[in-house]
Amino acid sequence: MSKEDQYDYLFKVVLIGDSGVGKTNLLGRFARDEFNMESKSTIGVEFATRTIEVDGKTIKAQIWDTAGQERYRAITSAYYRGALAALLVYDISKYQTYENVERWLQELRDYADSNIVIILVGNKSDLRHLRAVPTDEAKGFAEENALRFIETSALDNTNVDEAFQTILKETYHALAKNQTAEDKQGGVPGQGTQIVVPKVDNDDESASKCC
Repeated sequence: MSKEDQYDYLFKVVLIGDSGVGKTNLLGRFARDEFNMESKSTIGVEFATRTIEVDGKTIKAQIWDTAGQERYRAITSAYYRGALAALLVYDISKYQTYENVERWLQELRDYADSNIVIILVGNKSDLRHLRAVPTDEAKGFAEENALRFIETSALDNTNVDEAFQTILKETYHALAKNQTAEDKQGGVPGQGTQIVVPKVDNDDESASKCC
């Protein structure tokens, strides 16, 4: 068994938000430390994985990058099911992408589990000279909706790891808390516990093509 296949938990995470806000590059930066200036809009859904350690447990994150275009919404909504965490992304230099966050959040509430952990991500913080969304305004929206909040830049790798690490740690701690409350013996299940996520056929480019 390879190191990649050795993990205690498998978490499905979704990236959502308008087309062009930088979701694909956030995923590429976190999963492979790559940034593509010529990145094109995602068609359908793409995914990548990365493993991290949380409280001595190995967490494998399977991260799904969903298309932001309206015509793919019916296709990608099915991928919210089973997701334990979501990064809701907007572009700090385009106010319209921030205004649409509320619509994306409602869609997430409609299709995802009610206990999903969500972080609001203001991406492209390197474009501070073009900022259209005040940090305090976005932070206030996040607080009102019980969301975590962070600003990132996939271009210069600002807070990208922090955003994903935060959401994965929050998800693990929430899961552990719930399981402890439900388990008469207390504690978190041991080695090999998995959160079931949809299997992906590596021959299916529409699902497995990455960035």
